[in-house]
Amino acid sequence: GRRGGKKGKEGGGRKRGGGKGSGKGGRGGKEKARQAQRDRERAVEELGEWINEKKIECDYERPGFFRVATSKAYVKRIQKEINLMRSLGIEGIEWISSEEVRKEINSPLYLGAWWEPRCVLLNPAKLAWGIRKLNLELGVKIFEFSPVFEVKRANSGFTIKTEKGELTSEKILFATNAFSHLFPQLRRKQVPAFTYIVLTEPLGDEFFKEVGWRNRQGVEDARNLVHYYRLAKDNRLLMGGGDVGVGFGKNMDYDENEKIFNELKNYAKKVFPILKNVKFTHQWGGPVSVPLDMAPAIGKIGDERAYYSLGCVGHGVSLTNLNGKLLSDLLLGRKSELTEMFFVNRRTIPWPPEPVRFALSHIIRGYMRIEDKILDR
Repeated sequence: GRRGGKKGKEGGGRKRGGGKGSGKGGRGGKEKARQAQRDRERAVEELGEWINEKKIECDYERPGFFRVATSKAYVKRIQKEINLMRSLGIEGIEWISSEEVRKEINSPLYLGAWWEPRCVLLNPAKLAWGIRKLNLELGVKIFEFSPVFEVKRANSGFTIKTEKGELTSEKILFATNAFSHLFPQLRRKQVPAFTYIVLTEPLGDEFFKEVGWRNRQGVEDARNLVHYYRLAKDNRLLMGGGDVGVGFGKNMDYDENEKIFNELKNYAKKVFPILKNVKFTHQWGGPVSVPLDMAPAIGKIGDERAYYSLGCVGHGVSLTNLNGKLLSDLLLGRKSELTEMFFVNRRTIPWPPEPVRFALSHIIRGYMRIEDKILDR
């Protein structure tokens, strides 16, 4: 990677089986929450099995996950959500005390944590490169650096216009996630939000003697604008999240934000004071896809010849693998357990057009910031 670039040396991929659920909406709402959790767990399991089967080198490890409470308010939030998960019959998640979590990862901020052993960590760039290599070996043609300017329906299917020519296709898939708003057909289904990451130099024995972290668990906090962090393969600290970038219109050039990069560096030193003199060697950012209701969406555009996939909201490392199987069933006209998932052909809440969309994005981010500031106390 390069400093300030779009990609870093180590990926920040993290996927856990658990997540926030909602018990609202009566029996139907609870069943949907249970099914969503089962789908998450299935996605994690199947991705691991597939990586092992195909022997993809992507720094795969399964060390477990802490969602740490860094204030009394977050202790209450996490414990409430654990109780909700239990009420839904979801097992394998437990609350551990400040003393217990600090035996594993010693930070003065930790007041307790959600512990879940199902978390997987990997390098998503290496995973993508591995998938690319497998496809090329199978004879799949991949055209990189070929931006699509226009997609039009034709009698026989679709015409796709690129910088250097056109091609036709009987069917088409918009696997465009955070870039989906660039196409008129998907303009109001999601917006991109930009998340940022900083990476330290490799950490030495002094850090691990002070902090522990011998089991290399993934970590998040409980804020709305969540911080997420982990150790890379070469023992660098990867710190991401916090504030997000919000774009306007079709502009996607928000991969660098010095203010947020500096906030992340300062937060890393707050979590681990021993890092006060550490060097940060890489920093980068990128977009995640955010539907207005914060849930993934897969569906058809008009008829069964065109489908789209979007709305991973930063949790696409395992979900996209499962979605790929689902979309292949849809495109081939096969009914399966996957095609019956709740987010297939669901009605999404449309984002308003610009400039209202830009204003609404800032209002939502502003509310999250204010609540985080209150709960951080």
